[in-house]
Amino acid sequence: MDTVNGWQPPDLGGKVAIVTGASRGVGRGIALALGEAGAKVYVTGRSVRGEPTTEGLPGTIDDTADAVTARGGLGVAIRCDHTDDADTEKLFAEVAESDGKLDLLVNNAWSGYERWPEAKFDAPFWKQPPWRWELFAGSLRGQFVASRLAAPLMIPQRSGLIVNVSFTDGDVYLGQTAYDVCKSASDRMVVGMAYELRKHGVGAVAVHPGFVRTERVEAAWELLGDGPAQVVHSPEYVGRAIAHLAVEPEIGEQSGQRLAVGDLAVRYGFADTDGRQPPPFHLEGRITLAARMERLNRVVESSRGAGAR
Repeated sequence: MDTVNGWQPPDLGGKVAIVTGASRGVGRGIALALGEAGAKVYVTGRSVRGEPTTEGLPGTIDDTADAVTARGGLGVAIRCDHTDDADTEKLFAEVAESDGKLDLLVNNAWSGYERWPEAKFDAPFWKQPPWRWELFAGSLRGQFVASRLAAPLMIPQRSGLIVNVSFTDGDVYLGQTAYDVCKSASDRMVVGMAYELRKHGVGAVAVHPGFVRTERVEAAWELLGDGPAQVVHSPEYVGRAIAHLAVEPEIGEQSGQRLAVGDLAVRYGFADTDGRQPPPFHLEGRITLAARMERLNRVVESSRGAGAR
């Protein structure tokens, strides 16, 4: 293992990957790790250089693609709104024309936290606005549409991997009804895809990050005037796990499973960018996180009362 960077990348030279929702956050971290391993990475998202970004957050697909190339891979930025089927179809048509194959699809695009200040995220279901369900359902549908377009590019070569970035913790309720349904459905989608793809040599897994230090999380900490939780890890920790899965010769044995990043770190012997090896994330350890979320809700509501936008 590289004792400075905590990782010896596997060789993804010649591999073609798509990472959805990679302007920032987990998607960006995944794309960077795949680039460091030598892959060609199609980076998708709605935020492009020179135009307003999603909710004003930093990062664009162009920035990520450039960083992928700087890491040793080849980054290709393609603007794609994964709630728009025509956008998604155009993306996969371009990959088919340019490369004629696809080795890895990472379904990471996620709109569930958008418009967060407009309605308390963890409010009971009868107090949730209907549009919140549409945010979740749009993300889940995006995973399905992208996967159905990816499979025909993988099946002829009898290899490939589809990854849904998700999170569940057994039968433990995730604290918000629509969120719980969406994440559970994403995991279950992997079960079905794995079953149907198995005879074609293609795998499908759900990868579960822990508490990730993304731009959105950092913005929340800034509002709270608080520091990071002890269980936090970088977005690239997720990418390192997926890079190893992409070259796993026995991926068929794991296909259909939910795989925690912390477990994969132990299995493949890598660490996070800071040299730590955060363990799998479990809800029993979220007491501090829940308290932070409640404090953040109070800060936002107080700001509203003061006329802040």
